[in-house]
Amino acid sequence: MEQERVRERAAPLVSAVIPTRDRAGLVGRAVASALAQTYAPLEVIVVDDGSTDDTPAVLAGLADPRLRLLAHDRGRGVSAARNTGLAAARGEYLALLDSDDAWLPEKTARQLAFMRERGLAVSQTQEIWMRGGRRVNPGRVHAKPDGFFFEQALERCLVSPSTVMFTRRFLDEVGGFDESLPACEDYDLWLRTLLRHPVGLLDEHLAVRHGGRPDQLSAVYVGQDLLRVRSMARLLGRDDLSAWHRTCIKKELRRKALRYAQGCLKRDRPEEAARVLALVDEAAGPASQADGDPR
Repeated sequence: MEQERVRERAAPLVSAVIPTRDRAGLVGRAVASALAQTYAPLEVIVVDDGSTDDTPAVLAGLADPRLRLLAHDRGRGVSAARNTGLAAARGEYLALLDSDDAWLPEKTARQLAFMRERGLAVSQTQEIWMRGGRRVNPGRVHAKPDGFFFEQALERCLVSPSTVMFTRRFLDEVGGFDESLPACEDYDLWLRTLLRHPVGLLDEHLAVRHGGRPDQLSAVYVGQDLLRVRSMARLLGRDDLSAWHRTCIKKELRRKALRYAQGCLKRDRPEEAARVLALVDEAAGPASQADGDPR
């Protein structure tokens, strides 16, 4: 019995961070799923990013000593909301949950054990995809790798925020979310992560991802390739890139910039196309004709 109590005292605190804005009808489900975790040393931090609907009232009606409510007086974006929550978190391990998603009860316990067993600084789990209330199967391109997959992550984001857990030490080293990015902020963070750390995959479906709504960032922000181009261009300014990392970034940067520029030309926006291609030339060097430069 005494040994059991010692083990309980040694269990690290996990902080769940939930950013939300104008999701009065959804945030309660996310919070309830976090509070229903079987892992006991847990705090749940909800950051209301300037909601104008009934979200504040919904949150005020939730009573649990493990729940902490923070708020921005105006909308500053999901990156700022997550960063506010992470800065306030007291846990040794930090986990993210979007306010339209949910966790299964064993998620925290299973993922923490997995990370400690493998000595990981960051990991994710598999997730159940729901769209319009029905379960759907993700495509092969969305299959989650395990370990170092920097080159694959350049093409598309392969880490899902609502499945992620990482250590406080990891956050201090890699830094938080880029608040200048209105979307693709997760793409940016995981690229920075994969320069230094493997992302472990716990191959169990322990989160539920709800999609298909018009208020989601993937629907609100069109032309997300431009945001990814900005992220990669800034990444090239780092002095800790290997030659291989730099080559991979330049290749994908030019590919995405070209695709974005071609879309601009189809929409009779040649100035925007030229601006983006000039940004890429500045960050990666001039493109050759073999790169398919449309100019």
